[in-house]
Amino acid sequence: MSPSHIVLEDTEVFAELCGANDYNLSVIGSLLGTHVLTRGNELFVDSDDPGILNLFSRIISAIGDSIKEGVPATPELIIALHAELTPDGSQSFKATIDNADEENESVISRFLENCIQIPNGFGKVFPRSSGQSLYLKGIASHDLIFSIGPAGTGKTYLAMAYALRELLTRSKRKLILTRPVVEAGESLGYLPGDLEQKINPYLRPLYDAMEALVPYETIRRLEESRAVEVAPLAYMRGRSLANCIVILDEGQNTTKEQMKMFLTRLGEHTKAIVTGDITQIDLPKKTDSGLIHAITLLGNIDEVFISRLDASDVVRSSLARKIIEAYEKE
Repeated sequence: MSPSHIVLEDTEVFAELCGANDYNLSVIGSLLGTHVLTRGNELFVDSDDPGILNLFSRIISAIGDSIKEGVPATPELIIALHAELTPDGSQSFKATIDNADEENESVISRFLENCIQIPNGFGKVFPRSSGQSLYLKGIASHDLIFSIGPAGTGKTYLAMAYALRELLTRSKRKLILTRPVVEAGESLGYLPGDLEQKINPYLRPLYDAMEALVPYETIRRLEESRAVEVAPLAYMRGRSLANCIVILDEGQNTTKEQMKMFLTRLGEHTKAIVTGDITQIDLPKKTDSGLIHAITLLGNIDEVFISRLDASDVVRSSLARKIIEAYEKE
């Protein structure tokens, strides 16, 4: 059985692990379903459950190793590490003590591989569930990624984090943001302003994600240099997109014809990420969703990755998760 208390000799690591006013310990306790206490440089967990004791030991070790690798001990880090250690969403870890060290090294390695460091960004971005972790791995290793799932699962946020890193490290020359415009029930031509002013309200979720990841000055600089481009989906016809990263948001509201048109725009060294929630389709009745059709038709192509997120991946808030679960049961 793992010990119910852990001694940390490095006082700096101990202080950062605990966090201000021991806030990090309260996060760990909440994830474990118990209380984590301190005495001197010792950490205690209020439980006799072998699984919880094992996970307590593993997560403290993982956080300590991450700190030594230069990753700050934030609540987001702790939640992400817990997700890596418990891919089934349970509060305990069932690995044997014999392979604990080996497993821990594997977890840290996988975790650090999935961290996204955006140059001049607000901090590292971590996957906060096993589904998000697989999503990021899919983005890194495939050219075309479909991510479907309910609101709050990080589909757009993680896509934007990856895209900004690619853009700011000059791995891609341009980031293109697009989406279908169907909810308003009106043509863009009737909206005030130029094209960018017309489409910007529809792309607000993507801009919200950008503003949460990098300073506004960085966004403005990218826009002024035309490294970030916004375009309604209808305006993509006839283009050839090379060495770009493209995010198509609200993909569930594309028609089959629109999705085919978009996907055939992709040129050499271009990565496309299509996000959507197939439970919130706003197309007219009897009109098939291009996203549903595409994931059915293209799922067997090697360069295509399909991420399916669900309520267990909701990280927006516990209330959002409960609301989504309630609607799923209806």
